[in-house]
Amino acid sequence: MGNSKEVTTEQSKTLLDTLKSRFEKNMQRHTGIAWVDVQARLEANPAKLWSLLEMETTGGEPDVVGQDPKTGEFIFFDCAAESPKGRRSVCYDREGLESRKEHRPENNALDMAAEMGIEILSETEYRELQKLGKFDQKTSSWIQTPADIRELGGALFADFRYGYVFVYHNGAQSYYSNRAFRGSLRV
Repeated sequence: MGNSKEVTTEQSKTLLDTLKSRFEKNMQRHTGIAWVDVQARLEANPAKLWSLLEMETTGGEPDVVGQDPKTGEFIFFDCAAESPKGRRSVCYDREGLESRKEHRPENNALDMAAEMGIEILSETEYRELQKLGKFDQKTSSWIQTPADIRELGGALFADFRYGYVFVYHNGAQSYYSNRAFRGSLRV
């Protein structure tokens, strides 16, 4: 991830081309939404464009999955087939990271998401994503964890196996080479 939260003209053009191509190849994800409207909103929000670049750079393959009827915001989710490669091997949060006595991962999901300007998918959002395709058939993704579970040391993750979405728990300090997190962004 970069230190500057600015997107160069060249990066912007490349990213917009990538997003447009993905948008056009996956119209079932965003029925009734026109790319020209999405692009106009993106161009008016450079900070959001930076967050999308971070999502793309870390392997998330962000795409539009809906539009909020109240605010008009377009909703992007990470739509990579498997959990984003650039975000794997991270524990759930800072507390989980700091509780490890040895073999600490380099980062944690909540801090990474915050640095990227995105939110980790909730269980509801994760289930909505799975209606748009088959994701995490070989990997898993941390999802937002309710405070009462987190206070007891746990954290939730999900995957798609045997034709079903499964939600599981682990210690928040755990991390695996095939687990990352998926994010959402509203623009």
